[in-house]
This record gives sequence, C-alpha cells and structure tokens, in this order.
Amino acid sequence: MNVFEIKNGTLHAENVALTTIASQFNTPCYVYSKLALTQAFSDFKAGLIGSNHLVCFAVKANPNIAILNLFAKLGAGFDIVSGGELARVLAADGDPQKIVFSGVGKTADEMRAALNAGIFCFNVESASELKRLNDVAGSMGKIAPVSLRVNPNVDAKTHPYISTGLKNNKFGVAFEDALTVYEQAAAMPNIAVHGVDCHIGSQITELAPFIEALDLILGLVDALETKGIHIGHIDVGGGIGITYADETPPEFANYAKAILAKLANRNVKLLFEPGRALVGNAGVLLTKVEYIKPAEAKNFAIVDAAMNDLMRPALYDAYHNIAAVEPRTGTTTSYEIVGPVCESGDFLGHDRNLNLQEGDLLAIMSAGAYGMSMASNYNTRARAAEVIVDGDKVFVVRQREKIADLFALENCLD
Repeated sequence: MNVFEIKNGTLHAENVALTTIASQFNTPCYVYSKLALTQAFSDFKAGLIGSNHLVCFAVKANPNIAILNLFAKLGAGFDIVSGGELARVLAADGDPQKIVFSGVGKTADEMRAALNAGIFCFNVESASELKRLNDVAGSMGKIAPVSLRVNPNVDAKTHPYISTGLKNNKFGVAFEDALTVYEQAAAMPNIAVHGVDCHIGSQITELAPFIEALDLILGLVDALETKGIHIGHIDVGGGIGITYADETPPEFANYAKAILAKLANRNVKLLFEPGRALVGNAGVLLTKVEYIKPAEAKNFAIVDAAMNDLMRPALYDAYHNIAAVEPRTGTTTSYEIVGPVCESGDFLGHDRNLNLQEGDLLAIMSAGAYGMSMASNYNTRARAAEVIVDGDKVFVVRQREKIADLFALENCLD
C-alpha cells in the first residue's frame, strides 16, 4: 500500500495534495498518513492472531502524542526508554500495564515514576541496574516486575550505530552472564522475574539474525526452568527494517510465522517492540527549494529543511528517496540536496536526478521514523510542524515552534 501517490500531476498524502499542505502550514513540515499507520499496525498483528502476544510500539521512533494515542486506541502497548517517554505515553492515554521500560541508564526517579504508574515490566540491562531497582522498589514497598535484556552477541547485519546485540554494544546483560544475574534477581526481595528480553538492532532486513537470537534465548529459558525460575513472557524486541531504496525486509506474516514456529507449544506471552516498521513509511518531510546553486564540481539544491529536521542522512549516511511534489518532464540534473545549516554534513540526499526550479516542493520519503524524534534546534532553527492526513482532512498534531520559544527558558546575567 502506498498512500503517497501522484494524482493529477501532484504528489498526494491520501486524498490531500502536498501543495495544499505546504500552502496552509508552510515548510518544512512532517506529513503522516493515518491510513498507513493503521494499516501497518493491522498488518503486523495479522500474523499473530490466535497467539498470546502484545505489540509494544517503540516510542523513540516517533513520540508524537497523536500517533501514540492512535496506536493506544488500536490496542498497542509501548516500549519506552526514558521517564519522558513514560509521561508521553500516559498523556496519550496509553495503558501503563502495556508498557515495557528499556534503556541502559534508568535513574531512580524514572524507576519510581514507572513503579507508581504500574508498568508491565522493566527490561533490566545490567546487574547494577537490577540492584538499584530492587532498592528503589523496596523503599516504596513495591515489587518490580522484570525481565533481563540479554545480549546474545548476534550480528544483526545492520548499520553499526543501530546494532545492539553484539558484545561491543552497551546494551543488555551478556549472554554468558545471564543465568547468574537471573539467579540474583530471583533472590531479591523486591524483584519479581517475569520474562526475558532480547533486541539485537534496527533496520534488519533478514530473518536469520532474529531466529539465531531466539534460539539462544529459548535455550536460556530452558536453563532457567531447571533452576526453578519460570519465564512468563519472551520479548523478541523489534528491528524489522523498511524499504528506503531497494531493501527487501521480511514480510510481517513471514516474520510472525518464523517466530511462532520456534515457540512451538511453549506457554508464554510473546512481546514485540516494532518502531520504524510501523511508522517509517507512513510519513514524509515536505520541504521547499530555496536556491539552485550550480558549482564546478556539483550542483546544489538548497532547501529549507536541514539536518536539524532530519538527522539520519548526516548521522548514518542514510538514504531517503526524494521526490518532486509536482514533477515536470524534461532534462534532469544531478543535485546535492542540502539544507541551510552551517555544516558541510548538512545534506539530505546525494546525486539526485531531478528537474528543479527555485520554489519547487520536495518530499523526503520514509521520514516517519527517527525524523522529528531526532530533530533539534541547531542554528536556532525552529522545529517543523507535524500534520496527520485522514482521507481528505488534515490535522495539525504539533504546531511549528516560534523562534522566541527557543530561548524562553534562558536568562541573561544580572
């Protein structure tokens, strides 16, 4: 399903022309499709029908309150990595009993907030964190539900910055230490062992790494049972990739089938933590060409979006397709699509063959994940507006920042 299509010569989001959105809300602007978000969640769950499962959206992929609320209404749980994300999920009417709390650096205050909210589980990432959580829960007279995030040393075959399951990554408890740490957890008075968690990375386009990691986790579950430690749920994490260019990630149905086949008749609840897979291709970043700048070595199209709006190209050298909103026929030119930020790394695309004029609109595709969530105010640039299209209607779900907002919390010296 492609909700971003050319109709009557203009790129649309569902039934709304992107030219209309630019004229009403200016640029740069993030544009999401409600239909794409809803369909992605439905497609992900379709292969899990009949199984005991919970799909927890990874909030870091796109934390907009409207998107969280939409997923909550669809029955989603949430994977959070900070106290701020906890607050967002609760503000979006997310069910706290469907929240799993991951992340390597949970503070005592974040633990207290999560315990007070009554979350489903903490994904504990170190023995030190486990001890702190036991102490915090004890001081509150509570029992903390935990799973250990186990690092299986499996190569996810993805970008090194988003690989999380290798020995040299900061995440999780080393596989060879997991049994010992579980025994420590089982002996703690304010800890209740509920499950095991494993997340090996993001933008994974092969099934094999998922299955390799799950085989190791199932072996650990069996070893824990022999020690009298029962595992009630297995969290297989997230990480399924999307198509940015020519990638061919696993179909959701095939992924679910492979995971369920490994579970066989085990009486456990199965948790998933998809992020990018649900939102990545449900959004675009709309931007305007400010200047065309021919140069000796390259031709530049300077747009009003920048690395502060979409960090992925500068951070990962990530590829996003870039489409003209009103494509014209005729000779194309190879352009560097760059922003106005004062950094040579401020680019959104290299060597894009387009027929452009100043004032043209471009859509940076597959920007629904890790776009606005990683945006900043570098160069004192106000962050973009966000809108959601539902059929022929457009809803503003985040107002564009005002420049004055950016220094409202700052003060001069007396």
